[in-house]
Amino acid sequence: MKCVIAPGNYSKQPEIENWYPSVARKLRHTTKENGERLFSEVVLRQFPDWKIGRESKWMPFLENVLEVGEDDIIIGHSTGSIAAMRWAEKHKIRGIVLVSAYHSDLGEPTEKEAEYFDRPWDFEAIRNNAGFIIQYSSPSDKLVPIAEQRYVSEQMQSEYHELERRGHFIANTDFDQLVDDLLKHLLS
Repeated sequence: MKCVIAPGNYSKQPEIENWYPSVARKLRHTTKENGERLFSEVVLRQFPDWKIGRESKWMPFLENVLEVGEDDIIIGHSTGSIAAMRWAEKHKIRGIVLVSAYHSDLGEPTEKEAEYFDRPWDFEAIRNNAGFIIQYSSPSDKLVPIAEQRYVSEQMQSEYHELERRGHFIANTDFDQLVDDLLKHLLS
């Protein structure tokens, strides 16, 4: 099983930004009861077209370069969460973890340019294709209104965690709750 951390757009060096490296490190060191590593690989790297994060660039990257499969996990932050959702519309996946997820272009030109919002969402397909959906939101997020995040949760019927004073989850270097909640799904 592989875990891919899909960063938000404008993430030039995800290996050293936000909570990504802390989560990647903890997941890389997680073992099963028999001592084997839980994940064959935890991918944390820059995605192509990192300023905009176009769907036409990121979906082929997930498929052809990262080779995301049915037994894998995608942890997506901001634009990365949108990519995880669009991936799960068309592909079976073990689970997705969404951080600061949204469903519209938020009236932002770069979000419109990212191509994810040119068609309606098939939330039912996402629910059916993802073995589990965990979602994190914060009312103090200045980039994604909480109403957007709550709407996604309602449509996805996700395991929803609304955390106070976390903003857009970019000023944090740790995200232990995400790791703990994910491992509950995988190790139970």
